[in-house]
Amino acid sequence: MSDKLNITNEMRQLDSKNRDFYRDLTDEERKKFSNYLMIRWGSSVEGSTELQEYYLLSCNENLNKNFFDISKHPFLQWLTVTTVSPNMGNFRHEWIKLKKPESSNNKAAKFLKQIYSSYSDDEIELLIKLNDTRDIKNLAREHGWDEKRIKSEL
Repeated sequence: MSDKLNITNEMRQLDSKNRDFYRDLTDEERKKFSNYLMIRWGSSVEGSTELQEYYLLSCNENLNKNFFDISKHPFLQWLTVTTVSPNMGNFRHEWIKLKKPESSNNKAAKFLKQIYSSYSDDEIELLIKLNDTRDIKNLAREHGWDEKRIKSEL
């Protein structure tokens, strides 16, 4: 892989607002480069709270809103990426993990999936959020579950 295509160098290019970085990549390097990763890496830096807030808010304002509307124009995406930096030097950027969905009560999800087999996982999650444990236990009773089964399976 090219020395140009490592996340440390890419973040350096972002921080220094190097607008020619993407244009200077070869066709092969452009195929390997991901503007999307610039959002994930670019929004988080080590430094003062104010600097961290700046990068996060700048990414949200400049990239998160309409970034994928211009997906057919990767050079324009890169130019947009360079607007994130306040041009105050290079900083260590960190990867922000994708937030995992809140783990719901797996037992309740399994039960609801049995009853509502046509529901998607998102709909099951929504049911769990909208109903407390008491509601789900009452539903189990309505479906013929006895207290022993409810206690062991819910």
